Amino acid sequence: MPSRITKRFDHPTGGIRWGQEKVRGVNLGGWLVLEPWITPSMFHPYSYEDGVIDEYTLCQHLGKEQCRNVLEPHWSSFFSEGDFYKIADSGFNLVRIPIGYWAYDDSYGPYTSGAAPYLDSAISWARNAGLKVLIDLHGAPGSQNGFDNSGQRTDYLIWQKDGNVEKTLNALKQIQDKYGDSSYDDVIAGIELLNEPLTTNPGNGIDFDVTAQFERDGYGNQRTSSQSRVVVIHDGFRDPSSYNGWLTPSDDNAQWVALDHHEYQCFTNELVAMEPWQHRQYVCNNAGVYSGADKWTIIGEWSAAMTDCAAALNGYGIGARYDGTYPGSSYVGSCEDRNYIDTWSQTLRDDVRGYIEAQLETFERQTDGWIFWTWKTEGSPEWDAQRLIDNGIFPQPLTDRKFGQICT
Repeated sequence: MPSRITKRFDHPTGGIRWGQEKVRGVNLGGWLVLEPWITPSMFHPYSYEDGVIDEYTLCQHLGKEQCRNVLEPHWSSFFSEGDFYKIADSGFNLVRIPIGYWAYDDSYGPYTSGAAPYLDSAISWARNAGLKVLIDLHGAPGSQNGFDNSGQRTDYLIWQKDGNVEKTLNALKQIQDKYGDSSYDDVIAGIELLNEPLTTNPGNGIDFDVTAQFERDGYGNQRTSSQSRVVVIHDGFRDPSSYNGWLTPSDDNAQWVALDHHEYQCFTNELVAMEPWQHRQYVCNNAGVYSGADKWTIIGEWSAAMTDCAAALNGYGIGARYDGTYPGSSYVGSCEDRNYIDTWSQTLRDDVRGYIEAQLETFERQTDGWIFWTWKTEGSPEWDAQRLIDNGIFPQPLTDRKFGQICT
């Protein structure tokens, strides 16, 4: 593993001692940016003809005012201060909180604002519970990836058109200016410039150079707000080591940059067809992919899912590869019981626990930390840390190992 870049300051602000203390976090998905598979109840009232498949089309269908009326009860109830204390009591030290650009500017597009005050509440709750916060800009105008978790599921990306990159930087600057203030030094561990931007997709209007310049500009803006707030960039589904030498002290004296890599084993036909032992071995064998970066590297999203059985995981109205209902897939097994943890056999519970342990073991050894996706769902236990903990499947304490050393 290459040596980590040298730093100008003794340590970054934000409470997490990056590079010395492991990040052990959990994401708060589906709260301030809707995802249909996390909270399907938000989408069930609408018919197929309504075309409501994400937050964009929800607000498009309802109009801004009514959309806010629908979202406010969700924002005010899906997470509470009690969740933060339970997260801390479970051994986690950080929460990653996704938020969309429209929380700061809804003057274009159908979205409605109103989520920003809930981020403030979350930061206050985190501080009270002794947790640190990674703020994550999860959705950009025109969609940076076409996924529903960007706010808009689309095959036609226009993030790099129509001034949308500049609009993204403007929304991000509001976050950076506010949370770069020294009054947040004890709680804000970092700000992630943009979640999962596609970096190379010329046929869909994505140019890596534009994405890279956005990240360079976003970094520069952060440094005008705070000299020592950690800036997190997502690897854009590229090899993390491909960013070596970029935004380092030797590159315009860049400081305090961390890299976010996401690791899932359920989004191809080949992955969902693997046996549990193969999933564990894949974790062990794949460690070199994300352990060769010259920056602090975290696995900012991962899960316990070895299937894509969570309803609407691949998009609202789209089936699963595992049971052959996804276009171009073939049947591997039934999804019937995967979303009901009470029906899981002891064998399945052990398989899922072993998969979690393999990931924890590898991420702890090879990276600077990890953040599980996600803390809670309405009914997708393979992705639900709270449910997995309550059922004795997610290790408690986090260092507990039922199966010993899995990766040799």
